[in-house]
Amino acid sequence: MNATLPRLIVTAGEPAGIGPDLCVMLAQQAHAADIVVASAPALLEERAALLGLPLALEDFSPDAPRYPQTAGHLKVLPIPLLAPARPGQPDPANAAHVLAILEQAARGCLEGQFDALVTAPVHKGVINDAGIPFSGHTEFFAALCGGGLPVMMLATPGLRVALLTTHLPLRAVADAITAERLEHTVRILDRDLRMRFAIPQPRILVCGLNPHAGEGGYLGREDKDIIEPTLVRLRGEGLRVQGPLPADTLFTRKHLEQTDVVLAMYHDQGLPVLKHKGFGKSVNITLGLPLIRTSVDHGTALDLAGTGRADAGSLLAAITCAINLVRNTALAR
Repeated sequence: MNATLPRLIVTAGEPAGIGPDLCVMLAQQAHAADIVVASAPALLEERAALLGLPLALEDFSPDAPRYPQTAGHLKVLPIPLLAPARPGQPDPANAAHVLAILEQAARGCLEGQFDALVTAPVHKGVINDAGIPFSGHTEFFAALCGGGLPVMMLATPGLRVALLTTHLPLRAVADAITAERLEHTVRILDRDLRMRFAIPQPRILVCGLNPHAGEGGYLGREDKDIIEPTLVRLRGEGLRVQGPLPADTLFTRKHLEQTDVVLAMYHDQGLPVLKHKGFGKSVNITLGLPLIRTSVDHGTALDLAGTGRADAGSLLAAITCAINLVRNTALAR
């Protein structure tokens, strides 16, 4: 009944995907946190029955004492489905249900009911099919928190990769790389690695945009005209930031041993390396928000929903990471 015990809210994500499976699976073991799942209780019970796993549900009350998660038991913030949920068969009619889960969980964090938010995967296409513009969790939470430009970072043991741009078509990436965006992102990385990861002097290694980091301007001017002068100025202020370096040689032991995070210019520049190294045990972390948010490193895996073949490793890693971030942030205050 410790008031300092972290309380996490976990969103179950797309109801036809593996998110509900993962929530049932995480409930099968004890955790050093008070865990609440935002979902439809009937959905969790149905998925537990399909998986043949025991599950006792309790409606969440913000006034109830905190206690560590116990095996086989789960607190639920109930949010009803809008249509039946069949494993592997997403229905746009449930898009509003998915967004309601995200909104109520995030607002609960902003209001102090929860210390951190952990998200299971959603299906962007299904939400857009329902006529609701949606580009991802990161952008959704940023808008809910009042705007701003958050930073998406994935972490696995031995490597952290942050993104300057997130879910953009490749042809739009170069135009999105500005000195203002780069400075903003580097400052958020420096601040949040100090506050949330307890790294006293974060070392940030920045990828170039173009092959060979632009080859002195002969393979594109962005590295020479935007990235390099911005980093020079930030180094002059004392930030430990290096680059731009060619992405094809940056992800080598010589460089990675000397850094705390790699900043990639776009989604598929940095994330394939990280997921090759740690897929299934990586964590997606949103920096620059007034709340702590971690997530799995994978999608909805519709073909695995309800089969018992889903791997909860990434969700469990996201839970552990969220607990550590809560504790580090409390110590930093």
